[in-house]
Amino acid sequence: MKTLTIAMHGVTGRMGTNQHYIRSILAIMRQGGVVTDDGQTIQIKPILLGRNESKLRQLAETVATQEIGHSVDWSTDVDAVIADAATDIVFDSSSTQMRATIVRQAIQHGKAVYCEKPIAIDPHEAFKLAAECESAGVKNGVVQDKLWLPGIRKLRMLRDQGFFGDILSVRGEFGYWVFAGDEPNQTVQRPSWNYRREDGGGMMIDMFCHWQYLINDLFGPVKKVLAHAVTDLPERIDESGKPYKCTADDSAYALFLLENGLTCQFNSSWTTRVRRDDLLTVQVDGTKGSAVAGLRECWTQSLASTPRPIWNPDIPQPINFYEGWQKLPDATQYHNAFKIQWELFLKHVAADAEFPWSLRSGAAGVLLADAGETSSSQQRWVTVEETEV
Repeated sequence: MKTLTIAMHGVTGRMGTNQHYIRSILAIMRQGGVVTDDGQTIQIKPILLGRNESKLRQLAETVATQEIGHSVDWSTDVDAVIADAATDIVFDSSSTQMRATIVRQAIQHGKAVYCEKPIAIDPHEAFKLAAECESAGVKNGVVQDKLWLPGIRKLRMLRDQGFFGDILSVRGEFGYWVFAGDEPNQTVQRPSWNYRREDGGGMMIDMFCHWQYLINDLFGPVKKVLAHAVTDLPERIDESGKPYKCTADDSAYALFLLENGLTCQFNSSWTTRVRRDDLLTVQVDGTKGSAVAGLRECWTQSLASTPRPIWNPDIPQPINFYEGWQKLPDATQYHNAFKIQWELFLKHVAADAEFPWSLRSGAAGVLLADAGETSSSQQRWVTVEETEV
């Protein structure tokens, strides 16, 4: 039995608390650890790190006791915990601008590194961090959670089974309305830094990192991008109730041309009201059939069940287009996507299991976001070319 000590920095944020700490780390502890392919068990010991002592104490003592029956360790001395010889893994889900500092501290002390995306704002810095991990020989990984969403897994299964025939196009729709905070009964759902470019915010740097690994995994590498970014709401209200100027894009529209010739179009917006099956839907159209995947569900329509519409605006539409789709059943038990990748990374660190989702793969997402920003500012197609470090 192997016990890995994990220094978790930035867990007081929404994503760090819910997805990484409660639904991944505490869930793994509650199930008794992670079993490797050779039957060994990996146990974990988290240490929560940050600056807010009251939030850390509440998570480490109250929340942990509710979830697993006992408290876990916490500390505001980030440097000391990272430098401690007992620490095996350093995890960071703080703001993007702090990422490089935490990652480099971990590298300096020979710790395995696991972090949220984006790993940097600038692609040169992102690839530099990846190269530093590789040069130091530390195991490293970046969160790419959407690969393990049930809906995406079902879409991948359809692709592997040849359901689509020849894939013709891909369309992604993502987002929802994030309240500005100016209405007393409609509070904001996302932190204010997300809408300030100077603090690392922006739709492209946030979501294009996701679209890069999702498209690459399902359909192939992106060759070129044509994008347009917009700041739709010029002002929002921050956590203290004060208005602030929005300097980052909150909507982004893109065409991604893949190396194999396939076209993927993705619309991403924090200023859209949802009238679709889920907050994220990915539609794949092929010669033999189509599918629409949400976060958990996936609907299919084969060539044989495709309706035959005829354009006639003078009468009510006689076809209910939703009726021709069939929802795929759950083929297995689907666990939390973040938890699945955490387990894979723990096996990578403790048992040298394969883990291709490295910081270098995360840097590729930053590169695509940067290409999207260049395309938007210059209004042209931009070729995605890896930065050499």
